[in-house]
Amino acid sequence: MRTVDPYKVEARRQQILGAALTCFAQNGFHATRTAQICAAAGMSPGNLFHYFPSKAAIIAAIAEEDCKAMTRLFSQWDTAENVLDAVEHIALAMMQASSDPQQARISIEVAAEASRNPQMRALFAANDAQVKADLAALLRRGMAAGQIDPHLDPAMAAVWLVALTEGAIARVVLEADFQARAHQPMLRLIIRRFLCPPQPESG
Repeated sequence: MRTVDPYKVEARRQQILGAALTCFAQNGFHATRTAQICAAAGMSPGNLFHYFPSKAAIIAAIAEEDCKAMTRLFSQWDTAENVLDAVEHIALAMMQASSDPQQARISIEVAAEASRNPQMRALFAANDAQVKADLAALLRRGMAAGQIDPHLDPAMAAVWLVALTEGAIARVVLEADFQARAHQPMLRLIIRRFLCPPQPESG
């Protein structure tokens, strides 16, 4: 019996997912055919279906990978003493990811397809809900430590932090010269003015 090498299996999965992302970014979820993904991945349909039985399974795996990436990002700041710094770094990382041209196109395709496909909407909405819940939990910890404005609603603040970072998606599409790194100082300033506790009035 042949032994399955899990590292090779995972490498092939990632190869397929990378090819699928390229195709989806170019053609959209609905218009991309499995044959196009096979060609981009350099493999036969039979080989591809060994890893993913359908295009829907590929999309589900992409959502799962996105969820894992966000989990890794938040885990880096689980025990951070300065919650404001943690939120700032997470937001900057999210903006940087959103500003990647391929990621921006995929995000727009996700939004478009989710508006007409309940299964896809549920898939990616679950990821979005988890990110907002993790941000809200981080904000509550910051409030308890006196580092975040206690008058803010953590859940609503989390929504707008996500909206701020995902705004890079539209900028990439509409502004050919948009560079996320150039906007980092402004995002830092907005976050600190938004989240810092109000200073007591002097005098």
